[in-house]
Amino acid sequence: MSHDDAAAAAPPPGRLAVWVLACRPATLPVAVAPVLVGTAVAHLAGGVHLMAAIAAGWGALCFQVASNLANDVFDHEKGADTHDRLGPLRVTQAGLVSPRAMRAAMAVAIVLAIPAGLYLASVAGWPVIAIGLASIAAALAYTGGPWPLGYHGLGDPFVFLFFGLVAVVGTVFVQTGAAPIVAFPPAIGVGAIATAVLVVNNVRDRETDARAGKRTLAVRLGRRGAIGEYVLLLAVAYVVPVGLAALLVRSPWVLLPLASAPLAVSIARSVAVAEGRALNPHLGGTARLLLAYSTLLAAGLALAAR
Repeated sequence: MSHDDAAAAAPPPGRLAVWVLACRPATLPVAVAPVLVGTAVAHLAGGVHLMAAIAAGWGALCFQVASNLANDVFDHEKGADTHDRLGPLRVTQAGLVSPRAMRAAMAVAIVLAIPAGLYLASVAGWPVIAIGLASIAAALAYTGGPWPLGYHGLGDPFVFLFFGLVAVVGTVFVQTGAAPIVAFPPAIGVGAIATAVLVVNNVRDRETDARAGKRTLAVRLGRRGAIGEYVLLLAVAYVVPVGLAALLVRSPWVLLPLASAPLAVSIARSVAVAEGRALNPHLGGTARLLLAYSTLLAAGLALAAR
C-alpha cells in the first residue's frame, strides 16, 4: 500500500488532534528558543524580569501558532498545499477544518497574545507595541495578502529577523530596557538555526511550491544551493559562541553550544542526502537542534554571569 493509500485508509483524527496538527508542535521550539536565550542575556546584563520573560514566551508561542494557522489556510487557498503534498497533514487542505474556522482560530491565537503584549508595554513602553504589530503583520504576510513574503523568496530573511534578532533582542529589551551589543551575536545564532528549520521545509516542498508559483529561496537556488544555505546557517550558529568567548563575554562557559555540534553535523549529513518525505524527520530534528543549542547557549551565558 502506498503512503497516500495508507493515509486515505486511516481513520480521521479526533477534533483535538486536528487542532494540535494545525498548530504544528514540532515548530514551537522556534518560538521558545529565542526567549530562553534572551532571558539569559538579560541575566548577563544584570536585569532578569521573570514576569516579562514569561509574557514574552507566551506572546511568542501565540504568534508562532497564529503564523502556522495562517500558513495552513493561505497555502491551501493559493494552491501550494495539494494532494501531492510531501509534508505532514495540513488540516485545511485535508478538509478537516474549514478556511473560515481556521481564520477564526488564527484570530483567537492573536487575541490570546494581547494581554501579554499590554503587560510588556506597561513594563517596557511603546516599542513593544510596535514590535507586536510588526510581528502580527509579518505572521499574516508570510503566506497571506496580495504579496506574500514566502512566495517571493523572503521567508528566510523573515524568519531570521523575527525569530532571531527581534525575538532575542526584544526579550532582552523588555527585561532590561536596553538592547546591549552582547544580545546581537546570540540572536544571530538562534536566527540562523531557526531559518535552517524553514530551509528543510522548503527543500522538501520545492517541486510542489514551484508548480504553485511559490518561489521560495529553495526554488530559486535549487536543491544544491538550498543545502549549501542550510550548512552555512549551521556554520554561522556555531561561530557565534566562539566569537562571544573571544570578544564579548570572554568566558569558556559560552562555548557550551559546541556540545551540540555533533548533532548538527549528523542532521546536516542526513538533510544533504534525503529527499521528499524522508526530510520530514529532519525538520523536527533541526527544531530540536535549535532547542538544544539555545538551552546550552542560555546556560553558558547564565554561568558566565556568575
